[in-house]
Amino acid sequence: MSTLTQTETKTASSPASLILKNPVKAEDEYRYAHLLPHFSQDRYPPLTPFEHVDPGHRALNHPNPRAFLDNATSVAELTPNLGSEVRGINLGELGSDARDELALEVARRGLLVFRDQQDFIDRGPDFYKAWGSHFGRLHIHPASGHPAGYPEIHLVYRDANSTFNFEISDSITSTLWHTDVSYELQPPGLTTFFLLAQPETGGDTLFTSQVSTLKKLSPPFVAFLRTLTAVHSGVEQADFSRSGKRGGVVRREPVEHIHPVVRKHPVTGEEALYVNRQFTRRIVGLKKEESANILNFLYDHIDKSGDNQARLKWEPGTVALWDNRITSHSAIVDYGESKERRHGARITPQAERPIPALDGLKLDN
Repeated sequence: MSTLTQTETKTASSPASLILKNPVKAEDEYRYAHLLPHFSQDRYPPLTPFEHVDPGHRALNHPNPRAFLDNATSVAELTPNLGSEVRGINLGELGSDARDELALEVARRGLLVFRDQQDFIDRGPDFYKAWGSHFGRLHIHPASGHPAGYPEIHLVYRDANSTFNFEISDSITSTLWHTDVSYELQPPGLTTFFLLAQPETGGDTLFTSQVSTLKKLSPPFVAFLRTLTAVHSGVEQADFSRSGKRGGVVRREPVEHIHPVVRKHPVTGEEALYVNRQFTRRIVGLKKEESANILNFLYDHIDKSGDNQARLKWEPGTVALWDNRITSHSAIVDYGESKERRHGARITPQAERPIPALDGLKLDN
């Protein structure tokens, strides 16, 4: 992504501009003006591998791995197989053990939606960094906007005059299922996202369970998919920025990496489909037509499987956490005519290199 919009409009004339017009009031009156997108010209070296220890592992040894939910006023499943909505817990007050338990619950449910989290949101970017660092090394997006001085905070932004996201204008739909920056050698695991400003209606986010999409397929076909690897590429996203859109900067050269088509979660052991329209380019070792037919079938399956999906309707003060290893998501850009602002922040810890579901599968780059 990232991410969360796909309908192209003009960007601001200056890539480094911090002043984005608000159709309602001046920016110096906007509560979160200090978190508007900044496009620094900094350059970053390639990311280096690191050892990731998932905090959910620690929670497996807790007497009650769901103890962090004990004081919740309500916990409701969004769907049987994906997502839970929680009220009555202040995420900002969770200690280390509770955060470990949170990581395990997100791994099990795929998506957790916490309402009434204004305290968490208003704690600011230093808190966001500390929060995210508990779950892994923070990813710095190579092309997106971030608050000035905080490149670890990925922003999505759209208002009446500007948009700073990876967007596609020549499609009949804004729906584009993806897993965040899956082109990295070690893509994200538990991810936190919230809106600082939102339209009165619209701008929802769709999620799908890649565990469930895999389970819908026949066992012989799944067995075949386990033998496959695919190339995930950040080149197109970088070229989009180099063309002058989305802020017009590329701070780290784009990469391509090979990941298993079916991956295994390091904590739960669940298997999940791991391909997405935005970043998966081809299946290794197959001829072009063979690869395209399989990938297009899988994309079509992901697109149409409403029984595997959940729709998040944002409310002020909502914080969503999902596991990028076992879910995909898409924005719904249906609010453009309203000219309202949608301003979101994402905290994106990296996780392990995807583990193949098939033992011994080679991941050669």
